[in-house]
Amino acid sequence: MAADYDLKVWRVNVRTQTVTKEPVPASWERLGGRGLLARILLDEVEPTCEPLGQKSKLVFAPGLLVGHMLSASDRLSVGAKSPMSGGFRESNSGGSTGLHMTSMGIKALILEDRPTDPAFWTLYLSLQEVRWSRADDLVGVGVYETAPRLLAEYGNKVAISLLGPGGENQLGTAGIQNLDKERIPGRINARGGLGAVMGSKRLKAIVFNDAGGQKPPIKDPEGFKKAQKAYTQAVLAHPVSQTYRDYGTAANVLVCDALGALPTRNFSSGTFEQAESVSGEHMRDLLLKRGGESNTSHACMAGCTIRCSNIFGGDDGKTIVSPLEYETIGLLGPNLGIADLDVIGRMNWQINDIGLDTIDVGAALGVACDAGLMTWGDSARALELIDEIRRNTPVGRILGMGATMAGKVLGIERVPATKGIAMSAYDPRAIKGTGVTFATSTQGGDHTSGLTLRVKIDHRDPKGQVAASRTAQINIAGYDTLGACIMSGFGYATSPDAVRDLLNARYGWNMGDDALQVLGKETIRLEREFNRRAGFTKAHDRMPEWMTREALPPYNVVFDVPQDEMDNIFSDLD
Repeated sequence: MAADYDLKVWRVNVRTQTVTKEPVPASWERLGGRGLLARILLDEVEPTCEPLGQKSKLVFAPGLLVGHMLSASDRLSVGAKSPMSGGFRESNSGGSTGLHMTSMGIKALILEDRPTDPAFWTLYLSLQEVRWSRADDLVGVGVYETAPRLLAEYGNKVAISLLGPGGENQLGTAGIQNLDKERIPGRINARGGLGAVMGSKRLKAIVFNDAGGQKPPIKDPEGFKKAQKAYTQAVLAHPVSQTYRDYGTAANVLVCDALGALPTRNFSSGTFEQAESVSGEHMRDLLLKRGGESNTSHACMAGCTIRCSNIFGGDDGKTIVSPLEYETIGLLGPNLGIADLDVIGRMNWQINDIGLDTIDVGAALGVACDAGLMTWGDSARALELIDEIRRNTPVGRILGMGATMAGKVLGIERVPATKGIAMSAYDPRAIKGTGVTFATSTQGGDHTSGLTLRVKIDHRDPKGQVAASRTAQINIAGYDTLGACIMSGFGYATSPDAVRDLLNARYGWNMGDDALQVLGKETIRLEREFNRRAGFTKAHDRMPEWMTREALPPYNVVFDVPQDEMDNIFSDLD
């Protein structure tokens, strides 16, 4: 690294309100993002600690390739011991925080200890100063009001990671919101309760000001430029990239409906009779017709060429929410029997404003439907229940703690979750490889740990699903360590030398053709070791029993991948 670029670990003690800057340990140097989180948690956190207690730590880490606006590769990972699963948890997001951290030379930001004072604070970090400010006037305020108030105070050029009321109340579904390139706090480190961990640290927001910072130096600029060009061309040329650019992730609605994997009425069916009404194709036509602020193709990170995000506008062209993604549509739409994108968008906005994960809230509402707290398709009642979460009522807290808690309290067996984390909008009985991921990954029911939707395989046949999931999980763990979006995989897959060449050019390393797999395997090995020390066994790598016996219409499939195959998926890494 160049002498004037001083890469450090920034350590924040939230009880003493002190910040120290430390050299990067040698064992951390070749990791970033998710892999670095796993290494830090394994090195520094007692795996049996209370996730919201004094010994817990919350870590922010940009990926290895963050800092150069490499398309879809500027993501931020945040991690901790999850209050939802009790094990390792990482969630990554787009937005501007990762770029600011890298520009400031922050390899990792580690928040530790726990305050004795219940007051909430804003932490301001720049290269020139550290400032703690009481956030009394922001407590209980949603993220869409909090962000502009902070920007008015600290200037429009900062990055912000902040909580909504859900994080303040330490709800299990709480995430951490980040600003997109339009300064809207719509990019969330969503899953596993990381917002609750930040809430336990009594931080309402962290403000990053990279004034005086710089791009990370590149050891071989010409080699990096050549690799970047090859990768970018591969991304742009890939047909799936074009599909997502046109229709966003909502393109998956009709794909999953055709496979019989679209979660409908709390995962009781795999097809929705009004799927067309919530499809990406319908949404694109709607937004093009409405115009105004509506945008069918939007980048969540500066410099991204895929632009799979969107700005969902109403009849008046004014923004309802940005973005409206497939997983949110699936869990708040068909999963609840709701077929109106405007309604789903407004629900999305409310959940975002509270600072929660739309997937787990949607799954909890599905459980609530089965329990009789609302009826299928009753969007007005759904919004009332979301408001209960905002107001932190007893019913609201039950739902805000997620689908697993809701099922326990309400007495519902059909809870679509593994390791305490609600399943994303891919029914694992019809896409069995993703079911293997839900069961065996350290992250629980999270598609971003290894989605097999695009794998050329018979998704309803149990054969070959473990191998498909293993490959997907290793690759995704590698991408998360790079700071690369899951969508970037289409480019990296068709430009297989890109990962190797980009890392070697940037850092002066000598990684081989299997660079991505090396990073992915090491990341998974570290995560699994943390979970093992936390008390996880093979018995935790299970699908809910009801999914092994309750046949899913219309193809009447159950989850029947042999358990012994799943138990040995990572035997070579353990």
